[in-house]
Amino acid sequence: MPEWFDELGEFLRIPSVSADAAHQADVRRAGDWVCDVIRSAGGEAELVDFEGQPLAVGEIRAGVDADSARTVLCYGHFDVQPPDPLELWESEPFEPEIRGEYLYGRGVADDKGQLYLMLAAARELADAGTLPVNVRFVCDGEEETGGQSVLGYLAQDDRGADVAVIFDSGMIARDVPAFNIATRGLVYFHVTLRTGERDLHSGHYGGAALNAVTALCELLASVSARDGRLAEPLRAGIRAPTADELEGWTKLPAGADELSLAGVAPMDSTAAADYYRRTFAEPALDVNGILGGSPTLEKTVLPVKAEANVSIRLAPGQEPDTIAATFTEMLRAAAPDGAVLEIELMSRADPGIVDPDSRAVALGLGAFERALGVRPVLTRSGGTLPIVAALSRLGIPTIITGFSLPDANIHSPNERLLVEYVEQGIAAARALFEEFAGL
Repeated sequence: MPEWFDELGEFLRIPSVSADAAHQADVRRAGDWVCDVIRSAGGEAELVDFEGQPLAVGEIRAGVDADSARTVLCYGHFDVQPPDPLELWESEPFEPEIRGEYLYGRGVADDKGQLYLMLAAARELADAGTLPVNVRFVCDGEEETGGQSVLGYLAQDDRGADVAVIFDSGMIARDVPAFNIATRGLVYFHVTLRTGERDLHSGHYGGAALNAVTALCELLASVSARDGRLAEPLRAGIRAPTADELEGWTKLPAGADELSLAGVAPMDSTAAADYYRRTFAEPALDVNGILGGSPTLEKTVLPVKAEANVSIRLAPGQEPDTIAATFTEMLRAAAPDGAVLEIELMSRADPGIVDPDSRAVALGLGAFERALGVRPVLTRSGGTLPIVAALSRLGIPTIITGFSLPDANIHSPNERLLVEYVEQGIAAARALFEEFAGL
């Protein structure tokens, strides 16, 4: 086994599922683990309860002239997605395993494994006495359920930083690293629709009484995308991609190949050709789960209650509160007569934008090229990182990158990371810390 396997494996074995209250202690244990690594490098760290959520906060000081050295703020998260469906895993989700050229386990790519790369790199330089910058770590245990506590922490933090580094993204393709200069935002809802007091006999009432599951499906379909494009009210505020960006996206892997690699059917006939515009620069509404009636037993009822989780990924330029209010108004206007509709906004996150012309990005590109032998491509991310907009408001330039691949199975069974990328990722993080001494 590689030298790092036992240590990283210990981290991955902690079932830090923030969405499950039964794992609250495990989330804290994962945060303590992060603090222990920082301390092992000679730094100081503590697990802070901030707004009821655990944050691992610490710093490893520069080996020489720490008071005048530049400060790098590293962000990652130590919580993970739930592992279900368990039957689709080929190995235990919280028992990391190397099979072939991949390391498998929940959180290995999102984001424990990638956070480990930065921790290990800072420790290596500190142990050698050559760490040229102060490295601050602010890591949260609720990114997978909103990621809001770290925003509150940064708002009251007066230390700041000269640059931030986030390893919570991926490569465009194998050995083609990327720096993300924009991320999408998010509004996430729980929707409940009630059409009566109790479930009914479908023979006595079917065809006459309002079916809650059918009504909710039709309601959500009414606000869903047509040909990949949401209704104009849900597109308000979009910052259109530049001509240079559009040209750059034509050099990325074909959208058809990306969809095929994910093992999924395209939404419509133009989805493959329009893949990058839809996932980088457009809002997207998805029903993330739906519940109602009896989907597993043969039970002939007419359900009168249905629930769904619905998310809208926001394009750069869009404002979460505006889109949330618009979505709520559209649902209420389309709800069937006689139905009781409840809409709960569960979480929100602003889109993030990074200045591609900043000196930090230029130094970061050079660092990666030195460590990996290839210069990263500047592109966007379809994902959401709530901290990016907060860092932008604080004037902290940010490097958003990572080492997961499109087939990393993030948020799915058999999550994986190339074994060779662990050492390469540590080397790239070391190079970043060294280059940022010149900011």
